[in-house]
Amino acid sequence: MLKTVLEHIGKIVLMLKGSLAKPENAKVYWKEFLEQCNDIGIRSLPIVLIISLFLGMVLTVQTAYQLVSPLVPKPVIAGIVRDSSILELSPTVICIVLAGVVGSKIASELGNMRVSEQIDALEIMGINTKTYLVLPKIVAALIMVPCLIIISIAVSIWGGYIAGMFSSILSKQQFQQGLTQGFLPYNLFFAMAKSFTFAFIISTIPAYYGYYVKGGALEIGRASTTAVVVSCILILLADYLLTVLLL
Repeated sequence: MLKTVLEHIGKIVLMLKGSLAKPENAKVYWKEFLEQCNDIGIRSLPIVLIISLFLGMVLTVQTAYQLVSPLVPKPVIAGIVRDSSILELSPTVICIVLAGVVGSKIASELGNMRVSEQIDALEIMGINTKTYLVLPKIVAALIMVPCLIIISIAVSIWGGYIAGMFSSILSKQQFQQGLTQGFLPYNLFFAMAKSFTFAFIISTIPAYYGYYVKGGALEIGRASTTAVVVSCILILLADYLLTVLLL
């Protein structure tokens, strides 16, 4: 078991090392990078918006349901929604969703190229396939995923505000008071640290499983599933480690 894990880690390190070579044609690599930004960022935006909106709405209603004591001021609800969205819900939940959406796409795309021998053809033409196929995905994820998390935090808080207004849980003034009271800017730094770490996992693990897949269509499906499962586990593990180290 340990030997297998170390083998996977070694192959991932070698893949990353090989992807850092100088590009042969900067324009071609730039075009590939922009396409990956579109796939990872723009196409994932609708599902991020929908999930974030309902996360904030549900969190507001459930928090109000649990804080039934008259001794607890209502602005506290907004503070809980804000901190929960920044520290945990938006970075972790959204990245787990992206691991399924983006990770499966990366693994299946590279796996299909490997099985159909497109990667071998590129290597025969003298193209560094690790740099051309893997690096743009990682860089695009490191840029777009934190942007998605920032949008998710804003939409989640806005969803909490909408739920509070329509449910008559708290007024606009109470929500704004709780939103600004006791705010710690360090929480945003923590959220961004998690976002960059999770983005690296989301892009690297599926790229590894897709790049080194062997077999046919069945193996591509298995590689995609394995990549998503491993990415989710590593995201949760990294979430715990970052929480222990940074908080």
